[in-house]
Amino acid sequence: MTLRQGLPDEMQFLLRAHPRETWPDHPNFARSVQNWMGAHATFRTLASYVTEDTARFLDKEIDERTYAHTLAKYGHILIRNLHGHHTWEDRTFFPELGAAEGRLQRGLDILEADHEALDATLDSFARGANRVVQLAQLSPVDVAREVPGVEKDAATIAALLDRHLADEEDLVVPIILEHRLRG
Repeated sequence: MTLRQGLPDEMQFLLRAHPRETWPDHPNFARSVQNWMGAHATFRTLASYVTEDTARFLDKEIDERTYAHTLAKYGHILIRNLHGHHTWEDRTFFPELGAAEGRLQRGLDILEADHEALDATLDSFARGANRVVQLAQLSPVDVAREVPGVEKDAATIAALLDRHLADEEDLVVPIILEHRLRG
C-alpha cells in the first residue's frame, strides 16, 4: 500500500463541516464512537510496543527469550484485534456509513482496500514473528537473523496504521456526526 498524504480534498467536505477539535463536544459524538476511536488508540500502542521491543532486541537491551515473549504477546493481540476490527468494519460498519452518505462511498472503498493491503503485511509479520518465537526456544542463536524481517514488517504496520486510522477517523466520524448514527 502506498501511503497517502491524507484523504483527497473532495472527501473532506464533512470533515470541514465537523473539524476534529469539535468532535468531543458534538451532541452526536456517542460513547460507541469514543470506544471505536479507543480501539484505534490501542492498535497504535500495540504497534509501538512491537517496534520498540524489536529495537531494544537489536540494540541488545533484551535477550532472545524476553523479546520472543513480548513479540508473541503483543504481536498476537495486535493481529487478532486488527483482523476482527476491520472485518467488522468491512462487513457491517462501512456499508451502514455508505448507505447514510453515498457521496463518500469512494472513501470507504479506499479504507477497505487499506484493510486488504494491511492483511498482507500482517500475514508476513505473523510468519516472521512465529519463526522468532520458535527459534527462541529451539535455537536462540538464530533469532537475530530473523528479526530484520520482523522489524521491517512492524515498521510497515505502524506506518500503515498511522495513515489509515487518521484517514478513517477523518472520514467516518463526520459521517456519524452529520447523520446521527451509532448514538
